[in-house]
Amino acid sequence: MTSADHAGWRSRGYLPHLDAPDLIQHIVFRLADSFPARLREEIVKTPRDDRIEVADRLLDQGHGRRDLACPQIAQLMQQSLLKFDSERYALIAWCVMPNHVHGLIKVHSGTRLDRVVHSWKSFVAHKGNNLLGRTGSFWAPEYFDRYMRDESHLAATRTYIEENPVSARLCAAPSDWPFSSASMR
Repeated sequence: MTSADHAGWRSRGYLPHLDAPDLIQHIVFRLADSFPARLREEIVKTPRDDRIEVADRLLDQGHGRRDLACPQIAQLMQQSLLKFDSERYALIAWCVMPNHVHGLIKVHSGTRLDRVVHSWKSFVAHKGNNLLGRTGSFWAPEYFDRYMRDESHLAATRTYIEENPVSARLCAAPSDWPFSSASMR
């Protein structure tokens, strides 16, 4: 696969995505029920420039089933993130929250971002539904990605990801959260 095989800018109708080799990206994906209709309406009513901040705040409130709060499922997610680190991508930071996941990765040439995210979600959906004894949608269909513009943007994003459990009042210090890069330093 060459850089020409990467999708570049694209959209599946809702969120724009950028897929390019060696680009550092912040990826966020969430459980299927983490944004009930009333919350989606709140986001849509928000001015466009503020929607990401509002969506982040609403995700941190932990709406929905919170399947990733189950330690076995959170561990599966973390293992999935780590599985192809250094082979398909460089995993810089991550955090598995109760209803969503943050990843900060540099996708290697020859690997498409959408395939990476799909593999994470597919593995955990299958195993997670088996553990929970159910079938059906596990993840919301889309994911959010934002490329890092410079070193300060990268540093701020890494800090944001690792401090997310503290901001959501799930623990006192980033290193206390067992399903994040901060706990492995």
